[in-house]
Amino acid sequence: MSRARLALVAIAAALAIGVVVLAARTAEDAAPCGAGFTRTGPRCCAAPLRAPGVCASRAGDTCPAPLEATARGCDAPERDVVEVPPTKVVVGPSDWEAEGRVAPRAVEVGRFAIDRFEVSVGRACAHPAMTGAAWCDAADAARAASGVGLAAARDFCASCGGRLPTEDEWLAAAGGDRPRRYPWGDTGAVCRRAAWGLEAGPCAEGAAGPDTVGAHPEGATPLGIHDLAGNVAEWVEPACPEPGRPCPRVVRGGSWKTRLATELRTWLRREVGADAERGGDPTIGFRCAYDRVP
Repeated sequence: MSRARLALVAIAAALAIGVVVLAARTAEDAAPCGAGFTRTGPRCCAAPLRAPGVCASRAGDTCPAPLEATARGCDAPERDVVEVPPTKVVVGPSDWEAEGRVAPRAVEVGRFAIDRFEVSVGRACAHPAMTGAAWCDAADAARAASGVGLAAARDFCASCGGRLPTEDEWLAAAGGDRPRRYPWGDTGAVCRRAAWGLEAGPCAEGAAGPDTVGAHPEGATPLGIHDLAGNVAEWVEPACPEPGRPCPRVVRGGSWKTRLATELRTWLRREVGADAERGGDPTIGFRCAYDRVP
């Protein structure tokens, strides 16, 4: 075989390998839901779609892990919490994109526990303070609760023997003691790891609310805490300034509307206004923290 022909064969082989790798990557990114979930439009459903935009499951349906079958259909397990060890870390300087946006500071928290999943519609709407809320939909129990006001979130957590996490506790849960850029690690902000970019890309189009909790298990932290990036931004209790100055209202973690990967960084915070505090912002939900494992 001539030298020119050998060169052509080598080029063709390289192109073929490249196509296979590209196809594998494309297939991987085109399947953003965890095993057992069904991709339907912008949603990862635990059961077939039974209404537009609603992943409606029923009692008796088989549910993909980590969801469980309940009387209200597939939902997150009740009172599933993770213990976070004492953590001491300096946030900010380990990520060059934080420069100018985050003042480096030391974070130190003691041992605490936190919900493995964001509070779901099924769990939230069983609470008396939230009964009748516009976002309650008994047919979509495993969807992350959203549009929840700050006072209602605090009341719910208190009724469970908990509270909202402090801002530093949330950072310890999401970033660990290194700290990580994302809850799962330092790279790979792709659609299979978080529910983000669902309204107008890059992960989907047309979403009008958050996704199913626990449907992106590859984005869990090393401790197994789900959805700390994307889906719903989560209420936290910030450190308040000196007396006489208002305490900010803070959420963390990006949301289903987030379009830039940098907005999923563990160090990023968002201050919101009084309207969000009262409830109605579809990008905001919550999870609870506990001084000890319940």
